[in-house]
Amino acid sequence: MIRTMAMTKEQTLHIDLPIEKLHNDKIEWYWVDFFEPTPSETQKLESEFNFHPLAIEDCIHTLQRPKLDYFDDHTFYVIHALNAKSLDKEEIDIFHGYGYIVTYHKATSPELEQVWNRIQRDKSPHNWEEDHVLHQLLDKVVDNYFPIVYAIEDHINDIEDNTKQLSMERLLEQLFDTRADLLTLRQTVHPMRDLLYRMLSSQHLDSIKERKEYFSDIHDHLLKVSELIESNREMTTDIRDSYMSLNSHETNRTMQILTVISTIFMPLTFIVGVYGMNFTYMPELDERYAYFVVLAIMGIIAVLMFLWFKGKGWFD
Repeated sequence: MIRTMAMTKEQTLHIDLPIEKLHNDKIEWYWVDFFEPTPSETQKLESEFNFHPLAIEDCIHTLQRPKLDYFDDHTFYVIHALNAKSLDKEEIDIFHGYGYIVTYHKATSPELEQVWNRIQRDKSPHNWEEDHVLHQLLDKVVDNYFPIVYAIEDHINDIEDNTKQLSMERLLEQLFDTRADLLTLRQTVHPMRDLLYRMLSSQHLDSIKERKEYFSDIHDHLLKVSELIESNREMTTDIRDSYMSLNSHETNRTMQILTVISTIFMPLTFIVGVYGMNFTYMPELDERYAYFVVLAIMGIIAVLMFLWFKGKGWFD
């Protein structure tokens, strides 16, 4: 599907004009959006706009790294939005030139829809231009990173508090899943941060220079998101190490108790083994109270060893 938005020099906003009518002197600027385009619609990137073949190829082959390419009459951007539920990357390709902006995406983009609808609802649409649209697209994409990061941070706090009394295995499973989500975020945010830095540092983008403070604000937001991601990763590392230490402590405690029990029963087992031998002449066997004496001796040994271990602090 292809939809268009055009602002005339009389400051009138027109929606869904045919592409052929956009190339005339009455249009001040326009925005063409390729949404889930068919192959024939994709062909219009070359036939109607004469964009560079390499840029068109990047549009067709999705999930490119966020990038910026300069061409003679336009600049090509690849940016990544994030699906809030699945955390899948959703690529948005942008062609930006004097008097126009063309977007290309194969999946629904809530950020792009927000900007599109905002222009339509704006009572002063003449205040918009192609550079403003580019800024708003980037700003919305970056702003939508924050709720995702905050949701992950809340989940990490739930794991740390363990209010649901989950088992340690289940907690560690959730923790490693969360670390994987943070890694996905980092692999998305860091390239976007580098892209904004390159845009701000470029000497070829006059439109960016004129709005440098606005694009710098987006870059600052990306720095903040990056810091949140790294902070949350450190938190997951600390929680993981704490759980592993606790698990190791509990294992050692269990082994300690088993060692005490085994050690106490070693002399008792020795005594039972001695009197379990089938010798004919064993003087103690002829004594009337020998059985009770041996039991008493075994009991005393067990109590003394228990008190000895307790004195060593093994039961503290």
